[in-house]
Amino acid sequence: MSDSKAVRGNRNERRDADKRTSLPTFYRQVVAELRKVVWPTQEQLITYFLVVMTFVLVMIAIVASLDLAFGKLVFWVFSGGSTQ
Repeated sequence: MSDSKAVRGNRNERRDADKRTSLPTFYRQVVAELRKVVWPTQEQLITYFLVVMTFVLVMIAIVASLDLAFGKLVFWVFSGGSTQ
């Protein structure tokens, strides 16, 4: 006989896996996981915020300048290369 039982798994194991967690148990598990989180200090939060905002503003400037440059290039190409 082959190892087909190992592949299919035990019926009792499948029944245990199909059971849903009750709402109070889920809530307790969520609270337990949140207690493990290392929350940033206010100083770290401000630093992270400034770094992200600086990066976003730099990326906005790059994309805006590329958009302007490509827009002018397209108008120049389709207007026959002459500036009017």
